[in-house]
Amino acid sequence: MTNITCTYLTDGETELVHGPTGSVIQTDLPPDNGGKGRRFSPTDLLAAAFASCVLTIMGKMAAARGEKFEGARVEIDKVMASNPRRVGEFVLKVAFPAHFTAEQKKFYISAVNACPVHQTLHPDVKVTVNVL
Repeated sequence: MTNITCTYLTDGETELVHGPTGSVIQTDLPPDNGGKGRRFSPTDLLAAAFASCVLTIMGKMAAARGEKFEGARVEIDKVMASNPRRVGEFVLKVAFPAHFTAEQKKFYISAVNACPVHQTLHPDVKVTVNVL
């Protein structure tokens, strides 16, 4: 179990403190929801968690296989939906190290579905994956 404390600061901003490490993240409301967009929004953090989850699982897979994985990246776009306001879709763009074969890329893409963040999303949230 991880403890995170969230404190409302002012003007739509919050501060999150990761209990075990003391790491701090601040958030703000996005402009399209009445905020100023000065920091990650809560749904931006959800997108960031998804991308980070996928990439760290891929990194563990690569370590287990003894394959170099440095430089891999995931770009993620969050598409909002309305009625109710929620994330409607995530579009992931996965860039693998240049030396990866098509077979390796296919193997590593399985991490998208294995990611606990993805498994937690409501089934109505569309997930699109593109390999760069």
